[in-house]
Amino acid sequence: MTAEWSFRPSVLADATWMAELRAVVMRPDLERLGRYHPDRVRQRFLDAFTPTHTRAIQVGGIDVGLVAVRPNDDGVWIEHFYLDPARQGRGVGSWALAQILLTDTAGRPFRLNVLQGSPARRLYERHGFSLVSQDPIDVYLMKPAPESQC
Repeated sequence: MTAEWSFRPSVLADATWMAELRAVVMRPDLERLGRYHPDRVRQRFLDAFTPTHTRAIQVGGIDVGLVAVRPNDDGVWIEHFYLDPARQGRGVGSWALAQILLTDTAGRPFRLNVLQGSPARRLYERHGFSLVSQDPIDVYLMKPAPESQC
């Protein structure tokens, strides 16, 4: 970790740049799957955006990504994990995921989904996620709840 990497809470005003980043990051995978639509990719984020669950990822105080962590009965869902392509491959995403995995899950597993063929799947598997199920579009992964520290 480097001191210049951090999270900040998101606010409603972040929705526009976050939706735009989602469109940029997801475009190659969605086009490969024949599912890219420029308006829909942004609107799906805007419809689901919950600032209280979302954090901006910062490098040197500049917003470069985002991640949402949403508790649910079946687990803690990691959603909307996007990093500016110019910042990918430098350890920022791995750092952010490692920080999220320190979250107290109250005994629930971490869950997430990625698009079929997404290179992000390798990041998740390196951090202990494994396949639960898949369909022609999505791959669902899970990491068991952290062991209790006694």
